Amino acid sequence: MPGVRTRKPSLFAHYKTLLAKDLQREFRTKDMLSSMAIYALLVLGVYGEAPSQTGRQFEIRQMSGGLLWALIVFTSLLGLNRSFSYEKENGCLEGILLVPLDRSVVFLAKATSNLVFLLAVEVVVLPLFSFFFLTTTNPAPTWPMMLLPLLVGTIGIAGIGTLLSTITVNTRGKDVMLAVLFIPLVFPLLYACASATTVVVAGGDIEGVFMNSVLLAVGYDLVMVLRSWVLSDFAVSA
Repeated sequence: MPGVRTRKPSLFAHYKTLLAKDLQREFRTKDMLSSMAIYALLVLGVYGEAPSQTGRQFEIRQMSGGLLWALIVFTSLLGLNRSFSYEKENGCLEGILLVPLDRSVVFLAKATSNLVFLLAVEVVVLPLFSFFFLTTTNPAPTWPMMLLPLLVGTIGIAGIGTLLSTITVNTRGKDVMLAVLFIPLVFPLLYACASATTVVVAGGDIEGVFMNSVLLAVGYDLVMVLRSWVLSDFAVSA
């Protein structure tokens, strides 16, 4: 009708629409989730079985945090490499950019969906990791506290990885390029999270080393994820 004004969708409405698109497509096809889960199982089978059968309890507990985060990094790289592949192959990204919306909303929705997928895979991997590494030894009573650095680290990986995936989606050899950029950039986060995880599994200074490592990881997330959000407008539009 003439004179009737249509309300412009809010940024939150755009965010919900883009997030629902990613979640519905993935939970319908399960391409990324299945590939990440299978890859994680293969990694556990390769380097998880031998250390768990050595019977050297102290050494297993001391390196369990590093092994867990190595597993998370390799698995997340596989998922992040494919996060924008569907939009790129089917021309969906160009269609999204034609919509008058804030480009940072595209980043937020994609980072949230990547976070959901990583957490979903970790829900499957963590019990298997506990079976391989914690059933043949005596973990410290504080081992459930590993969930805190796990959540903080996954948030950082999803945020930074989404930005780098956006940057490398149009490059040749994007799989290698993403790994080359991603691993050095998130090394401080991985170091802090692996340190905090090792402390709660092997037993150590909770109030000192654990809290300092978690605070370092949280600070890293705040700075780097915020910076990724600011730079996402240029990355998506490039």
